[in-house]
Amino acid sequence: MAVGDWFSTFCGNIKVSNKDSISRRYKAITRRLNTDFWDTVSDTSHSLYVGSYGRNTAVGGFSDLDMLFRLPYSVYERYNNYNGNGQSALLQEVKRSIERTYATTKIRGDGQVILVPFDDGLTYEVVPAFVNKDDSFTYPDANNAGRWRTTNPKPEIEAIRARNNQCNKNLIWLCRMMRIWKRKWDVPIGGLLIDTLAYQFIVSWEHRDKSFVYYDWMCRDFFNFMANQDKTKEYWKAPGSGQYVYGKDLFQWKARRCCNIAIEACNHESANPKREWSSKQSWREIFGTKFPS
Repeated sequence: MAVGDWFSTFCGNIKVSNKDSISRRYKAITRRLNTDFWDTVSDTSHSLYVGSYGRNTAVGGFSDLDMLFRLPYSVYERYNNYNGNGQSALLQEVKRSIERTYATTKIRGDGQVILVPFDDGLTYEVVPAFVNKDDSFTYPDANNAGRWRTTNPKPEIEAIRARNNQCNKNLIWLCRMMRIWKRKWDVPIGGLLIDTLAYQFIVSWEHRDKSFVYYDWMCRDFFNFMANQDKTKEYWKAPGSGQYVYGKDLFQWKARRCCNIAIEACNHESANPKREWSSKQSWREIFGTKFPS
């Protein structure tokens, strides 16, 4: 197998494989909320995948599925005028609605979302929200006596999709591979920041329109790009929305370490004769056992 085949196999190994069950539960929650809040049994209306799954950058084994459900504006008016923490009361009402479908699931409110855990380890994080005139969303934050916050996921989803199409679908795979790296190396970096940095990197990467054959160089160069990020920087701007994406902690030194390992892997590949086994071991050191041996 050539290096392009290695990375093609790796990318196939990390894809989300349980999309049918994800969709089934998503539709069941949507139908329940539509029944109680919109007087319709639609299992698609008013609901939106957000987060990494919505941006199509999630990988197999992910633990949190983010979904946003749009409520009627009259519900906002009622809880905005609520005597006390209206945001908490709203979350509790949405929680009770979902419990009518998933009565045995230990559903709970968690400040800004309703958590709906399932036995396979996947937890749905349901965000009740209200659409604004600019197509952003207002959602409740029950912490510290309660307040309203704003999020704007649609432009982020569209920006990732558009740039991915411009780059021969390479952006999505880069984001997914880096989630495996994050998991393997326990990197203190959020998924949206990975996607943001990958989005910034790939637009000027010289091989952005190439195939899996260039994925060794793409990973190497992206690790270098991450390692060179300003260590004093507190936030980056998300694609599309421009919302602030805050860093959790310093990720740069682990990116530098893996950049050096990736350089070694590339050197093994270009040696004469090629040292394919050594190259694969280097990539497996970065990405773990999902990378072919």
